[in-house]
Amino acid sequence: MHDIIVVGGGPAGMTAALYALRNGKSVLVIEKESFGGQMTQSPKIENYPGKLQVSGMELADEMMNQILEQGADIEIETVAGVSRDGEGWIVATEEGGAYKAKSVVIATGVKHRMLGLPGEDDLVGDGISYCAVCDGDFYTDKVVCVVGGGNSALQDAILLAEKCKEVIMLLRRQVFRGEEKLQEVLLSHTNVSTRMDVVISSVIAGSNGLEAVEIANRTTGEKQRVDCDGLFVAIGLVPENGAFAELADLNDWGYFDSDESCTTKTPGIFVAGDCRNKEIRQITTATADGAVAALAACRYIDML
Repeated sequence: MHDIIVVGGGPAGMTAALYALRNGKSVLVIEKESFGGQMTQSPKIENYPGKLQVSGMELADEMMNQILEQGADIEIETVAGVSRDGEGWIVATEEGGAYKAKSVVIATGVKHRMLGLPGEDDLVGDGISYCAVCDGDFYTDKVVCVVGGGNSALQDAILLAEKCKEVIMLLRRQVFRGEEKLQEVLLSHTNVSTRMDVVISSVIAGSNGLEAVEIANRTTGEKQRVDCDGLFVAIGLVPENGAFAELADLNDWGYFDSDESCTTKTPGIFVAGDCRNKEIRQITTATADGAVAALAACRYIDML
């Protein structure tokens, strides 16, 4: 039995493991895909303290090596559920694993909702981005498109309008869904234009990455090529917390309904990172959650 099992190997999960290990606890980290989570899609990170510039993959490798040096155990499996086992917990995986722990930190993260177009995966980090805060500086004085009409898309576009030569909004509907105030701020920029009632039908790659998108009018079906240097996709995030709904309350959008304490309605179960209800989702806020959740789990174990 481990003291703590961490579900998820992103920055929140690895930070939770680090803090628990440094508090003398044994830790198993279970990750279903690759360590690092969403940050591995960023070719260049310039807003992580202490790093002038680092790729997401490099930062993930450094975090992973750090917890391995501290003695973390690792399994690459998909967690199917967590259930009570006496005074502890059993974490079951789809591969048939059953791992025991005194406490569990769930740091499953989220996934950006993608367009689902052929070639999209190949252009992530090479013209297609899901984070204007992370990647906006790379498109200074360039032309970008932003797809989405909610608050996130509006906020991304406002940030980009301050840096980019031109920002082209691509909306599926004929109106924005976001707050009117954000709309006013965005449309006050003279370098912002809007194409409404359209969908992106394809992404067009060139020798240097993305060079254009093809849009189709939803009413007429008419197609048009829009040349751009970058495409920012802001059509929502997808949490994957359903397997833990009996242990931790979920809000209307499927995020863990937990505050900055990272606690849940179930003693011994803690949550951390982007999977939690929060306003800002960045690597730094994920690592902060990881530290909070791990220390809370350590206190819980010490009181058993």
